[in-house]
Amino acid sequence: MKEKIIEKASELFLKLGFKSVTMDDIANDLGISKKTLYKYFSNKVSLVEDTITTMHDSCFMVINMIINQNFNAIKENFEVKKMFKEMFQNASSSPIYQLKKYYPKIHQKTMQKEIVMFSECLKNNLTKGIEEGFYRSDINIESATQFYFTLVFSVHENTVENHKIPKLEQEALVYHTRAIATEKGLKELENQLKNNQL
Repeated sequence: MKEKIIEKASELFLKLGFKSVTMDDIANDLGISKKTLYKYFSNKVSLVEDTITTMHDSCFMVINMIINQNFNAIKENFEVKKMFKEMFQNASSSPIYQLKKYYPKIHQKTMQKEIVMFSECLKNNLTKGIEEGFYRSDINIESATQFYFTLVFSVHENTVENHKIPKLEQEALVYHTRAIATEKGLKELENQLKNNQL
């Protein structure tokens, strides 16, 4: 039952926003009493927290599945971006923006976790890209990771309208790739842009 509640809460939070969805809405949508809901979650904050953790874990599961497909480093980044677009296409406004605004403590905790996990993925992608000859061998992996991370998260944290995010994310990815790519990498970037037109 707990998983069902989290699943429904994720769907409603993304569609209508963290603030507007009430515990009543979730109980009604599931056809259960509020008493049943409170058996699993003492309040809305604990439900938001568990929902975010679950969404977070499923994002990383999908990212790992993409990484395991052994795409080249540039295609891998485009595949990850595509996955985020699909996952959040029904969201009315940016989930991260809302979380930051209405649940700052949960947002802060989530960001700390994401910094560690995303930084790891980015560093691995940069190392892979250098080995494949798509990225320049003289790039500073730590700095490139930090710059890209800052770019992507500022898009999510400062953009209210969710529909604008995919385009801004793609611009950030192109900017990042152009800054570190070799000649071979730039050709692959153009190739990906042709195949991933928004």
